[in-house]
Amino acid sequence: MSAKAPIAFAARESKQAIEEGLLFAPKFDEHGLMPAFAVDSETGAPLMLAYMNEQSLKMTLELGQAVYWSRSRNQLWHKGATSGEFQEIIDIRTDCDQDALVLRVKQHGGGCCHTKRPTCFYRVVKTADGEALLEPAL
Repeated sequence: MSAKAPIAFAARESKQAIEEGLLFAPKFDEHGLMPAFAVDSETGAPLMLAYMNEQSLKMTLELGQAVYWSRSRNQLWHKGATSGEFQEIIDIRTDCDQDALVLRVKQHGGGCCHTKRPTCFYRVVKTADGEALLEPAL
């Protein structure tokens, strides 16, 4: 049995290569992060927004489960490792600039939010009489 080769990302050589090419060349921000928006692969419902660094993105690709970078804890965060609420990767999509990701996932273990809700996006922003209010999402 041979070991898998480590995952390598392409160099960001040209706008043409980034927008039209077939090599993945992710662009991380000045903090080494990129946004990763998780959605339910069956319903398209928004689940959560988190961030990935190069290491967590490579781990996600290797494991087939979402691994994020926790900005508040300043460490890798394998979603579900302690809660059992794993996110199985169905596919990962990147935008035209390759600086943002959408993870289509199968959510395991119940809810994805630390509040035990099925989504972190459980409220809708509304306005009334010049005031911004929150209402439960349906």
